[in-house]
Amino acid sequence: MSGRYDGQQRGDRGDYARYLAGMDASMQQKVALTAAHMLGVGRIADMGMGSGTGSEALAALYPGLHVTGVDVSEEMVALARERFDLRNLDFELGDIATQVFKDGSLHGILNSSVLHHVTSFGEYDHDAAGRALAAQVPQLADYGVLIVRDFLDPGDQPVWLEVSTDDGDDSDDPRTCSSAALLRRFAGEFRSLHAQPGFSLEDLGSPEPRWHRFALSHRMAVEFILRKDYRRDWESEVKEEYTYFTQERFEGCYASLGLRVLASSPIRNPWIVRNRYVDKFRLSTPQGEAIELPATNYVIVGERVPGGVGVQMRPASSREAMGFLELSHYRHESGAVMDLVSRPHLTVDAIPWFEDDDELFVLARMSYPRPVLAAAPTAALDGSTPPGWITEPLTLLAGDAPLGQTIERALQDRAGVKLEHIVSMAPGSTVLPSPGGLREEVRSVLVRVEPQYAQVDVPDVSGFSTSGRVGALEARQLLRAAQVGGLPDARLELNVYDLLRRRGRDPGPWIGDTLELPQRPTLPAAGSLEGLKRRPRRVFSPATAKDSRGFLSLECQTFEELDSKGDVVAKRELEYVVPKPLSARTVSTALLRRMDGAVYIGLDDDDLPAAQCIRGNSELWVAPAWRLPHEVTGLGQGVAFVRQRLLQEYGVSIEDTAWLGGRYHPSTGATPEVVHPLAVDVATLDPGHRPLTWVPLHELVAAPQWLADGHLRIAVERCAHLLRG
Repeated sequence: MSGRYDGQQRGDRGDYARYLAGMDASMQQKVALTAAHMLGVGRIADMGMGSGTGSEALAALYPGLHVTGVDVSEEMVALARERFDLRNLDFELGDIATQVFKDGSLHGILNSSVLHHVTSFGEYDHDAAGRALAAQVPQLADYGVLIVRDFLDPGDQPVWLEVSTDDGDDSDDPRTCSSAALLRRFAGEFRSLHAQPGFSLEDLGSPEPRWHRFALSHRMAVEFILRKDYRRDWESEVKEEYTYFTQERFEGCYASLGLRVLASSPIRNPWIVRNRYVDKFRLSTPQGEAIELPATNYVIVGERVPGGVGVQMRPASSREAMGFLELSHYRHESGAVMDLVSRPHLTVDAIPWFEDDDELFVLARMSYPRPVLAAAPTAALDGSTPPGWITEPLTLLAGDAPLGQTIERALQDRAGVKLEHIVSMAPGSTVLPSPGGLREEVRSVLVRVEPQYAQVDVPDVSGFSTSGRVGALEARQLLRAAQVGGLPDARLELNVYDLLRRRGRDPGPWIGDTLELPQRPTLPAAGSLEGLKRRPRRVFSPATAKDSRGFLSLECQTFEELDSKGDVVAKRELEYVVPKPLSARTVSTALLRRMDGAVYIGLDDDDLPAAQCIRGNSELWVAPAWRLPHEVTGLGQGVAFVRQRLLQEYGVSIEDTAWLGGRYHPSTGATPEVVHPLAVDVATLDPGHRPLTWVPLHELVAAPQWLADGHLRIAVERCAHLLRG
């Protein structure tokens, strides 16, 4: 056992599955969201820890992290001290809105569903949340992280909310009354501690049986939706105001406090959405247009940086392309012309890894600047803001030197890994991250190293004020972060899956959305992996720019990096590619069907110019995926779009769907594209459409030679993880 665990008597506390299974969904989410942004060492404060259960869970899952639970209640602190006894856990009495710890003494601060208590019991003063955060920031060391998980103000625009009249009686008793009656009562007593409680509510009558319509502000509608099922403690619930900051205000507050935003995302708890949202209310504009279901929570992660270092990225001005990326065109044998953008050189992901005790760690580059993602600030269907800095693999461009020596130098210069600490190297996976429009092949090299926990600053390789740091992150925690949208880089996730499989390690519990797959009749096209073998094809020939319909656009922008005062501290011109007629949003689909007691996945036998350029032949097995129109902006709209396209193109009708973990960016240096993977239960298949080949999922996940398409590989890995539980 290494020095990281000296004095830690873990026993069975390393049993991740047991610990996570004992948590509710919100606690699982809370733990997972820390994984991509915090090292498993140092000291973290869990502010407003309540019973201390969450603090204990963090300490148990991060044995090298010292966790201090903080609460203003002497009774809660005393009870927690009696109940929990871990070497890396203690509890302190303190007001989270004031300074509790010495300046620079913490590596992380977590505020989970607690800041709205500061505002609610402070005369509903929304500015109190900002003051509390301002008091907490000085307690962080440089590059420590501040995580807030709370609720989100959607704004005060007028909306219609329709709620049920037949799910209770007509009284005003919150324990028995209908949702319509409860909303009327809520409008009169919300913020009951205020001198003038309540809000304006207009009764618009019943548009149809069992539904009643009301006009109110979007924020008040969300306040009701978030608490409508908490009836037993209704009198306490109406004292609290859940929403206090919009997403824009959260991000602005962080930037003003010298915090670099690493994640800003509305969160939708799948269980709450399925059981408390769907068919329980209707939310629309006064013009009758459906509004996306509200987030159940919101998370923002900020990293404290020294003065003069960047906290925001923005595109400032366009300029002529510089020639780093190249736009070319290829004609299919059918006559159709496809555009392709090429990146020079071979991209290599070096994945240093080591094992310690019962855990596997990878060294990853944290907080690395990726300003290209800011070129499409509203791309994500879930409302998340693209990060300007991400956690990603150690990426390098291969040159003329031998690959092994190139990796040795890169690890030594950029990750602090000395030559004598490299144990071995092995080829990893090869993937085409976004082959529909990008000619890029990424090869991974798995590098076993001696255990290394110290953070190492990356030298200036980005052209911005900082180039990130390299730190050790536990592999299974990274997968959980990806399941809740906390790990936007797809390639790091894929390499973690590969490593765990090679080492015979379990990936741990799946904590994202779930999908039930009932037994269905066997399809004639279902078979084994032998069915994936086909004759090589070459169906493309070069075309000219005048032959192209101009689907892809090669853009070049000057990106500016701003500090907390709004001053420009660095700028750089970067090229990237976007589709002209469509958005930067993509939905990829995993077509699943349970047949003969096994789960099969449907694959499309496609031809792409990227495959032919890189591999010599054009054929490529892919997961059906579509760039979305600009008007498709929400998760519900995305599902509706996919349903229609699957039926039109493949003759597939689907039953249930589940978002397959969080969104991801396939190539952060070349495109702002954001991909939302969706798993679907295929109910029926109408012949006469584009054919699909069905193979057993459990066989495909172990056959990477068929998984060159990056979207397909993510879908297969996540589906296998989801279905194993």
